[in-house]
Amino acid sequence: MTTQTSAGLLLEHLFRRQAGRMVAHFTGVLGPANLELAEEAVQEALLRALETWPYSGVPENASAWLFRVAHNAAIDALRRGRRSLSLDSDESVPAPAGLPAPLRPPDDPYLEEQLRDDELRMIFMCCHPEISPEAAIALSLKTVGGFSVREIARAFLAEEAAIAQRLVRAKRQIRERHLTLEMPRGAELEQRLDAVLEVIYCIFNEGYAAHEGEDLIRQDLCEEALRLGFLLASSSITAPRVHALVALMAFQAARLPARTDTSGDLVLLDFQNRGMWDRGLIAIGFYHVEHSMRGDEVSPYHVEAAIAATHARAPDAASTDWPLILKMYDQLLAINPSPVVALNRAVALAKVHGPEEALETVEPLARNRQLRDYHLLLAVRGHLLVELGRMEEAAQCFREAIEQPCSAPERRFLTRKLAACQPTVSRETDIPAR
Repeated sequence: MTTQTSAGLLLEHLFRRQAGRMVAHFTGVLGPANLELAEEAVQEALLRALETWPYSGVPENASAWLFRVAHNAAIDALRRGRRSLSLDSDESVPAPAGLPAPLRPPDDPYLEEQLRDDELRMIFMCCHPEISPEAAIALSLKTVGGFSVREIARAFLAEEAAIAQRLVRAKRQIRERHLTLEMPRGAELEQRLDAVLEVIYCIFNEGYAAHEGEDLIRQDLCEEALRLGFLLASSSITAPRVHALVALMAFQAARLPARTDTSGDLVLLDFQNRGMWDRGLIAIGFYHVEHSMRGDEVSPYHVEAAIAATHARAPDAASTDWPLILKMYDQLLAINPSPVVALNRAVALAKVHGPEEALETVEPLARNRQLRDYHLLLAVRGHLLVELGRMEEAAQCFREAIEQPCSAPERRFLTRKLAACQPTVSRETDIPAR
């Protein structure tokens, strides 16, 4: 591997990990109204690294280098009169009047704690109730996750221009309504915490099963959601449902190595090599399950985590306790009566009571607007019809599913299911289970 390639890979890794921390830190110093200046300073650090590292070599402390360059870029912007602000200064180090003092090194434990707090405040500001959920997700990914507009657009099947407009509107709202990085309290904290958890889980779900593109899995999105979950769970404002969500994501992320084969094709849950599941993540999942039970609260995340834990405990597919999973889906449906939960319950119902009873619960879901373009509804219905020997109807389901938005690996899977409806081709015998 060449020096240029090595430097580029390290820079990509560092920038993904450090960009959000840097933007959050400088926004805290400059104030939320100057979020764009903070982003520009961090972007300047990236550009300078791209220009110099491949030729001069990677600095010994690459993180400190990025922080220092971004810090100096913010100072330069202020000197050019782009902002008339007085920045907080570090009393231990003299600084020119009105300019930020030199940063402590990023490996300083006090700064590490400050950076964690900055990131938490940043994501809670992104999830302010005056900012729409769609904009909150985009803003969180951009400012805290370090994602580009193109990456966000790809992740959520939106045009780049639409994502850019969401970001512009959100930043305008922050400026015009004087939103702050102060952590909410009381009822507002509870409300904002639910929004933050929703954003984190939305990010994870898109990474776990991408809606479009050549890849089924977006590892970067899963990792970012887990990182934010761990950050929140380790803070003083954590709650049982935070630990439940982290447990759920850890259990599901543990399966990622086995969800696709060497060709990138989908491997269904019952056919996965469970020896490839990440035992470290499973252990983390059970750790957070234990912490999630410290209280009387039972959220949808608790039940979903319990379902995922049941899969994790089973040494093989045949050992899965489907009757218990069905009972938990009944509980989840009572807490969160969504059509997607009802569809997932139908999968468990088929395992316990057979395809005919499951199909009776799936048929009404086909009339639900939220599932109109959902390929998994058609895939599940198609499988149940195959099990009942209604091959022509099943084939039509798979044809329609192929036309819906989905990733390339899922489309190839559906194509194989369609081919399996022909009597001369052996049929797969499973339902796409998440």
